[in-house]
Amino acid sequence: MMSDWIHRKKTKPINVGEVLVGGDNPISVQSMTNTNTCDVMSTVKQINLLKAAGADIVRVSVPGFDEASAFKEIRNAVNIPLVADIHFDYKIALEVADTADCLRINPGNIGKESKVQEVISAANHNNIPIRVGVNAGSLEKDLQKKYGEPNADALVESALRHVEILDKYNFENYKMSLKASNIEMTVEAYRKISNIISQPLHLGITEAGSFRAGTVKSSIGVGMLLSEGIGDTIRISLASDPVDEIKVGWDILKSLNIRSRGVKIIACPSCSRQNFNVIDVVNELEDRFEDISEDIEVAIIGCYVNGPGESKAADIGITGANPNNLLYVDGSPDKKISNDNLVQEIEEKVREKLSLRNSKNIIARS
Repeated sequence: MMSDWIHRKKTKPINVGEVLVGGDNPISVQSMTNTNTCDVMSTVKQINLLKAAGADIVRVSVPGFDEASAFKEIRNAVNIPLVADIHFDYKIALEVADTADCLRINPGNIGKESKVQEVISAANHNNIPIRVGVNAGSLEKDLQKKYGEPNADALVESALRHVEILDKYNFENYKMSLKASNIEMTVEAYRKISNIISQPLHLGITEAGSFRAGTVKSSIGVGMLLSEGIGDTIRISLASDPVDEIKVGWDILKSLNIRSRGVKIIACPSCSRQNFNVIDVVNELEDRFEDISEDIEVAIIGCYVNGPGESKAADIGITGANPNNLLYVDGSPDKKISNDNLVQEIEEKVREKLSLRNSKNIIARS
């Protein structure tokens, strides 16, 4: 599912475990665990929650050798590609290269070329990619001095230094990120690097902030780039539950008609004309639909101004009316529903439609 108005740049696809990133492959959604990596049970639990929420790839911080040992246990306990996040000590990357599905290293703190070369050799030996992650907050000291403060050119120069090393050792199995907490800087850096390299780009506004503020910043920055056809995988960095990062990531993709998962609710903002409490209905339905991963569009419109039009365009729609609301299925009026049983009736109709759709798909495949 890709918008006709978005012309995505073709990049060289890489494998992160079983997930293909780049090329014509779907834009993948990532998050990162925030548990203590040495707490294997808690980390595995969080990874499984992220997967259930729709994560395609999960990144795990591996700051030391104890965490590297735990990472190996974690990898064996989950069924989703894991990226090992490495900073400062390249030897930790060598330790987990036989287990990770991707190695993330930071040019600003990983060290000299000889260390990067060893990481490249380990990645080559284990046939896994590297993610070169440039951050405005951890640029090399000489670049900080040269530019005075982080900017897009500094991010790109840092990235290209690393690309030069990768090219020197004929290593093309990598993806790139250039992140800042500033939207303008991030967008400009990605635009520039996109015109220089053909490898996949990992998008994100780093340290975006709290759930609300970070969602707004990420939606603007990541949304701008995706709408320009830039980006192959995304991570929404929020000071919130990592599951929220996955939900917001999917909402961005769904809003741009790039990729869809689960129930897409179209809802009016509500006003005094509403014939039922739209906000309460939408919130309760979102909670009830958490387990649904199939694509379906549901319109919740409180009155008869826009209700019929939106309801007819959705798979399932409800239009507020007095004395009874009107339920639409596949664009046609289905039945009238009172406010008393509104949420339950909508949920039942959505699940009934999905069950019927799945049954038809099974018959078609048999």
